[in-house]
Amino acid sequence: MALLQISEPGQSTNPHEHRLAAGIDLGTTNSLVASVKSGLAETLPDQQGEHSLPSVVRYTGDNIIVGSEAKSAAAEDPLNTISSVKRYMGRGLADVNELGGRRPYEFVNADSAVPRIHTVAGDVSAVEVSAEILKTLKTRAEASLGDALTGVVITVPAYFDDAQRQATKDAGKLAGLNVLRLLNEPTAAAVAYGLDKGAEGVIAVYDLGGGTFDISILRLNKGVFEVMATAGNTSLGGDDLDYAVAKWIMDEAGIEDDSSHHQMRRLMRTACNAKETLSKQNSVEINIKLDNGSNWNGSLSLEKFNELISPLVQKTLLPCRRALRDAGVEATEVQAVVMVGGSTRVPLVRSKVEEFFQQQPLTDIDPDTVVAMGAAIQADVLVGNKAEDDLLLLDVIPLSLGLETMGGLVEKVISRNTTIPVARAQDFTTFKDGQTAMSIHVLQGERELVSDCRSLGRFALHEIPAMVAGAARIRVTFQVDADGLLSVTAREETTGVESGIEVKPSYGLTDTEIETMLRDSIEYAEGDVAARMLREQQVEAERVLEALEAALDEDGELLNTDERQEIDLAANRLIELSKGSEVRAIKEGIAELDKVATEFVARRMDGSIKKALAGHNVNEF
Repeated sequence: MALLQISEPGQSTNPHEHRLAAGIDLGTTNSLVASVKSGLAETLPDQQGEHSLPSVVRYTGDNIIVGSEAKSAAAEDPLNTISSVKRYMGRGLADVNELGGRRPYEFVNADSAVPRIHTVAGDVSAVEVSAEILKTLKTRAEASLGDALTGVVITVPAYFDDAQRQATKDAGKLAGLNVLRLLNEPTAAAVAYGLDKGAEGVIAVYDLGGGTFDISILRLNKGVFEVMATAGNTSLGGDDLDYAVAKWIMDEAGIEDDSSHHQMRRLMRTACNAKETLSKQNSVEINIKLDNGSNWNGSLSLEKFNELISPLVQKTLLPCRRALRDAGVEATEVQAVVMVGGSTRVPLVRSKVEEFFQQQPLTDIDPDTVVAMGAAIQADVLVGNKAEDDLLLLDVIPLSLGLETMGGLVEKVISRNTTIPVARAQDFTTFKDGQTAMSIHVLQGERELVSDCRSLGRFALHEIPAMVAGAARIRVTFQVDADGLLSVTAREETTGVESGIEVKPSYGLTDTEIETMLRDSIEYAEGDVAARMLREQQVEAERVLEALEAALDEDGELLNTDERQEIDLAANRLIELSKGSEVRAIKEGIAELDKVATEFVARRMDGSIKKALAGHNVNEF
């Protein structure tokens, strides 16, 4: 028998207007899906009543298993059972090798920048593994809600870079989901606590999950959440606490070889169970089977556990200090501290956070479910079930946006990771005398030259008043709305003439393309700066030569033959130098031409003053 959803008066839209939406917390250790029912956000259980889905996928020869059943097989089949895959999202193989702790997988070298894991079912990427988790959550939500989902909001760590965000979106698409928006996890947690309904001020979100840590400082101002600063560690989380305990067990049991995948999985599972038990009691008995067939028994006290993990917990406080400093606030100015992630149940973590911020953190909502609930609230807004003016959340721009300037250079107008919606304006001018039109070329990317960035579109501004070069004032405005739609307008300030274009700046790039663009911006940074300096000097040389040519055509008679020859020689030398690649030589050529033309410039100025004074006396001026 189908279940009916009953709502209080005024708490639900009309049935024909209600759209089904969900929020998904795609976690390192566990994932959840939540939805708003009768005006309240709640996580959705599976058929066994379990709300949390272990983020573990097992590949067999016949099928793909997700969740608890896969997790239970991790020790027996470690190479085909993938866990903590969130750590690998949007990363290259070199990045994966730098992550803390031992990872019992066989990574495959492939042509793609995205590393692939070898399994009996074939080589799979982190995106494909994440898509299997999302498919399971989608099936759970649609079974629970009774119909297909209109859209979902998926949460990501605030510090996730463009490649990691794009990889998450791709996983959602691969799972057959309509991803309405990626939402920063700290913002989702603050929404779940209803902090968007309270007084305006500064909020800190301390998020220690299974594989990642981040601290975010948010400011709530007139219903808008602004991420003031974020810091963290992409390779520090509950897994590392488990590894610290596993290493202690190895030392106590005399295990020196950590190359056994099966034994490491058993050790990590035992360590995790010990950690969870010590969150509730003062000691735990440990019994583990070793590869040599023997058993090791021992006892781990809460005091010893705190000693083992203290350096790791301390490492989370350094980003906290940095985030506060970057936000320009003191710890005492923070009005509320929200705890997110299962690892925040550890008593030492809570006490250290309370000591650092000098206030008791908020732990009323289950730290494992708080992010999914906040995402569900935002998803409900985005599908139209709730007035959007109730809440405004800010996403970020994944790659810088700018336009082409003379010499094939890129002038960045909006930098990457700027929160949206955003509007930025910049003034430009004409390059040539009498210029009446300007071509605007909109670009996306981190490199200095147009040829190394992605073209988004072009448009032209006409009817610019004919003036001398540099006199016109053209204001170009970039505006990105909350959905990532970019509009660019150019306006000549004296006449009000305006033109514009709308483009989708963002997210059609694959994760490999975005990752490549970001890597290139770092790898070629030094060369790009040198190339930009060269082009800038070449453009300046061109400007000087054009201005000189126009002046000689108008007032060349002010020079005698020797003077004209000297100027021509300097000009020809600058032309030759500007064809080369020596920035300093071009700069010196410009300076030399300025020097030999100084007398000519002075005579032109005297002539202009005489013309202006003709028929007048000084007193009139």
